[in-house]
Amino acid sequence: MREFIKTQTTDHIAYIGLSRGRSNALNLEMVDELITEMKEAKESPSVEAVILHGNEGFFSSGLDLITLYDYDEETIRRFWERFLDLIYDLIAFPKPLIASVTGHSPAGGCVLAICCDYRVMAEGQYIFGLNEVAIGVPVPTSIFSLYSLWIGQAEAYRSLLAGKLFSPSEALLIHLVDEVVPANRIHTVATQKAKAFMQFEKNAWATTKNNLRKALLQEIQQDKALAAQQMLEQWWKPSTRSILKTIIDNLTQKKA
Repeated sequence: MREFIKTQTTDHIAYIGLSRGRSNALNLEMVDELITEMKEAKESPSVEAVILHGNEGFFSSGLDLITLYDYDEETIRRFWERFLDLIYDLIAFPKPLIASVTGHSPAGGCVLAICCDYRVMAEGQYIFGLNEVAIGVPVPTSIFSLYSLWIGQAEAYRSLLAGKLFSPSEALLIHLVDEVVPANRIHTVATQKAKAFMQFEKNAWATTKNNLRKALLQEIQQDKALAAQQMLEQWWKPSTRSILKTIIDNLTQKKA
């Protein structure tokens, strides 16, 4: 029984739900659970596609900065390594993988979504994109390549250096998401897309997907050690700790 990941399988589609509080902020345990869940979906012959979804209003707010801030050196290293493992597993997943972006999805939440084959996003006053620079975290080369896969290098370059976040309509315009639909239709549309992919011959589809992503997967493997080291070095810098502390104080005040 998983604490932060809830899965239901219907008609050979595994609906994997992020379920950690209202905002689905990522900590080490949640990342570990999602890695395990994706492995089981990959190996299960009864699962032919996966829909990754969040809660109403939030897909995932990204990293749980409040929790991560207090991690010791060993734990934060483990977190970054496992988070990079999760990114690799999602990109390498051989079956159709659809993101049902049910609301806000900045930073790490956006990373999860752009690992998928197709993104359906809910209409609303939501944000989507990679704003790591704004919180003092460097963007690895492999994440730039992943972002560029969907929106092109020039747009990815400008957006990453500016820490830009997009509304659903803006994300649709630059092809960061594939469809924007009313919130009450998002799971229906995601299911329809999964079933459309499932109609193809499975081995041909999986092999083609792997061929298209092979260079990216190789880059992620080669970049992992350097990416983790850059993140760890930046994480402990006084300037980054100061930015994080300000963000955490603001989040704590909002919760209060």
